[in-house]
Amino acid sequence: MYGAILGDIIGSPFEFDRGDKTKEFDLFTKGCDFTDDSVMTIAVGEALLAVGPEATIKEIEDAVASNMQDWGKRYPHAGYGGSFRHWLKENKPKPYGSYGNGSAMRASAAGWLYDSIERTREVARATANATHNHPEGIKGAEATASAIYMARNGSSKEEIKEYIEREFHYNLDRTLDEIRPEYHMDETCQRTVPEAIIAFLESKDFEDAVRNAVSLGGDTDTLGAITGSIAEAAYGIPKEIKEKALSYLDEPLKDVLRRWKKCMRGKNHG
Repeated sequence: MYGAILGDIIGSPFEFDRGDKTKEFDLFTKGCDFTDDSVMTIAVGEALLAVGPEATIKEIEDAVASNMQDWGKRYPHAGYGGSFRHWLKENKPKPYGSYGNGSAMRASAAGWLYDSIERTREVARATANATHNHPEGIKGAEATASAIYMARNGSSKEEIKEYIEREFHYNLDRTLDEIRPEYHMDETCQRTVPEAIIAFLESKDFEDAVRNAVSLGGDTDTLGAITGSIAEAAYGIPKEIKEKALSYLDEPLKDVLRRWKKCMRGKNHG
């Protein structure tokens, strides 16, 4: 989850095409902060930790919805979209057919916790279904989690590209240089997830991947979150950059990350 949070923080000052569409920028500037992307990544991650690896889909969907509402109310000004803000206030929240990129930016935990790509996709689908139950919203979450799962298990970029294209029918044959001139603010999965994956595919390390994502402009915090979540699985994150991310987070958010780190340590040595 660190990768998603870092991508969010680094990309946050440049959202709404406020950057210069360049990779040459200070990673951490005065305008950096966590947004709804980080809050919801934490919310989903905590929910998945709580229900455990054997949870049913209904248990996952209920836990994710409850946790997202809880965290959303704790951080009401994090930058949620209008429909999601209304959903946060509902007593009996129902999915509302969204294909926004929120389903993908919050899905990173699903890419780490499970031992098969089939289960990874199933859980990613469940995390999207709480709100973003449009086929494109579900696809964005599944594709992001699948790329993370493959990257952390040693798949090559070519293998990841081939799988994502075959399973989700995204066009990953474009280059960043081709995308950048005409790209603009777009909060849909179908115009965010493939671009974020391409930013990862063209990268050489974690920092380079996030710089690639931010250089596209548009919804830079979410592009950064999705790209960063995949790049973390492929490259890891330099210690100094990871520690810098923590300086932007408050204690409740850091507490979940501590529990996440402990779980990952146990998983890697269990």
